[in-house]
Amino acid sequence: MPDPRTYVLISPCRNEADYMRRTLDSVVAQTARPTRWIIVDDGSTDATPQILAEYAAQHDWITVVPKPDRGHRAVGPGVIEAFYAGYDTITPADYTYLCKLDLDLDLPHGYFEGLMERMEADPRIASCSGKAYFEDEDGQMVSENISDDMSLGMTKFYRVAAFEALGGFVREVMWDGIDCHKARMLGWKAVSWDVPELRFNHLRPMGSSQTGIYTGRRRHGFGQYYMGTGPLFLLASAVNKMRQKPYVLGGLAIVQGYLGAMLRGEERHGDAELRAFIRTYQRRALMVGKTRAVAEIEEDRAPLWTA
Repeated sequence: MPDPRTYVLISPCRNEADYMRRTLDSVVAQTARPTRWIIVDDGSTDATPQILAEYAAQHDWITVVPKPDRGHRAVGPGVIEAFYAGYDTITPADYTYLCKLDLDLDLPHGYFEGLMERMEADPRIASCSGKAYFEDEDGQMVSENISDDMSLGMTKFYRVAAFEALGGFVREVMWDGIDCHKARMLGWKAVSWDVPELRFNHLRPMGSSQTGIYTGRRRHGFGQYYMGTGPLFLLASAVNKMRQKPYVLGGLAIVQGYLGAMLRGEERHGDAELRAFIRTYQRRALMVGKTRAVAEIEEDRAPLWTA
């Protein structure tokens, strides 16, 4: 059995020279340091390899796994492919926890210790995270407004036993939402907490893209379609996004991505039971709110986890 506080970080990255030192330094400064950190360099063409070599030489618990250059940044399936290039180098049973960690974050010093404390207090938690904030043009920290029923994909902290029970990550856009829904379907919990000690700075705001924020929003719409989201819930979600910059147009881009996938007849996630579970939850959330809908699921599915 691994030590109860043993955890491994796995970080897919590509061309992160502008941000990565802040992430590297914030992990090195953690009150509970990772046992190992596997960083997968997914074909970087900037100074990323040199920076990684510098930190790996200073810290023997950091390992760099290089991958050949595919010629572009690949979100969704590309990121998860890079994650598994790192995951395949470890023996999961050696660790209690694992975390898929991006290299564009600035984490508070007690971040991972705080997550482990909360998971120890509730053994049903499969995955968790703090909350992402970004700095706006006025220097103010602004929440990315991710609901409490989701663990955030850029720092998704998992109980290894739960990760294996869920079958890992889907290699497609929306992987970081699909896993939370599947966890609840199987009786686990997924959660994030908005408390000062777990708030982190997301240096590249979520929903943006290397080719522009509208591309990122359209990709999100496609991901919602792939996951099985119903049209009414998608519309409500898009309207909510219209209150954030870019106002109105960002929400419309989500709808465009969803409808485009629908009209093209794009393939959806192959687990029909999970898609039905997601839609049932979404209909209930539209009626009573996400918090109550999730609480009802967790109560209803508790016997599955116990079993």
